[in-house]
Amino acid sequence: MSGYEDDYWIQKGVSALVEDFMAVTATDQVLITADTNSNAALVRATLDCVRSTGAKCMVVTLPQMPYQGALADPFLPHMLKGSVQECTVWLDLTFPYLAGCHIHDEAMKAGNCRYLLGGDMTAQGVARLFGRVNLDDYFAASTAFDQLISQSVKKHVRITDPYGTDVSFTLAKPGLVKPRRAIKPGVYVVPGTCAFFPELESVRGQIVLKSVFHEYYTQLEDDLLIEVDGRIQSVAGAPKDRLTLHRALQRAGGGQYGYIIHFTYGLNPAARLTGESFIEDAREIGNNAVGMGMPWWEPGGGENHPDGVLRRQSIWIEDEQIVDDGCIVAPSTLRQAAERLQLLI
Repeated sequence: MSGYEDDYWIQKGVSALVEDFMAVTATDQVLITADTNSNAALVRATLDCVRSTGAKCMVVTLPQMPYQGALADPFLPHMLKGSVQECTVWLDLTFPYLAGCHIHDEAMKAGNCRYLLGGDMTAQGVARLFGRVNLDDYFAASTAFDQLISQSVKKHVRITDPYGTDVSFTLAKPGLVKPRRAIKPGVYVVPGTCAFFPELESVRGQIVLKSVFHEYYTQLEDDLLIEVDGRIQSVAGAPKDRLTLHRALQRAGGGQYGYIIHFTYGLNPAARLTGESFIEDAREIGNNAVGMGMPWWEPGGGENHPDGVLRRQSIWIEDEQIVDDGCIVAPSTLRQAAERLQLLI
């Protein structure tokens, strides 16, 4: 691909992110938070796009945080609080991300801004995730998936993959609503994953991770094996990363292992397995970002849980297979909506 074509898709993707999905207009005060490891090309392109809308904008570059969410509180400068209080849109391109830190929680309670958890996306990642997919078609498919989940509460779910994952649970009520556009204050995530939540104590089986975000995001040389029986019971394999995940799980669980908080289904046909971007890798078709630790709605919880990615999942709800080796196969309405998702040329 030529440099001109490259620039075209980056600009298209950033415009879709800023002007379409986050609905930035000239009346907004936009804060972009980045860290010393953020993708510089994406920060510049995002700033340029925001300025083109007529909105006021500022970039705050922080040292990269050692941990995410509430665990980052001791490391954050107090000066950040004033910027967050004054903004109407907060585009967070830090990773580990700031969602769940005290400043973020106060802003969400005050209802003064629309927050995007952009994480470790790159300019090329935004070109794929936002530029090369029709967002209307994507949200039609994700809405169909969410409707299936809503209709299946209390049903038995089983997930497997070719690498040894075999885990089952009872489906809980849906979590966050993911609207097509960010027009109201609140937390927004990058489109591309359909989340579903288990009843915490019901999860049983083994999960095999191919990559993990513990203290940082990394593609694994050897599989990490997570044994679950209600709570997470053990972490095995991947000697290079096992102890790091062990530490992360204990921090997230207040000194002990917690639960499996969420599962997801990756639904963006343009997403690619980069091995470098958790946000994009979790959105590749058929992937599953598994959240571990304590849920944010429980006492002592928070947005500080480790995540792992498994690939090529198959999903059953009761006796009906919904996903086969990463591809949606049923019900027909969901399959047809997923098939309408095509890459933009």
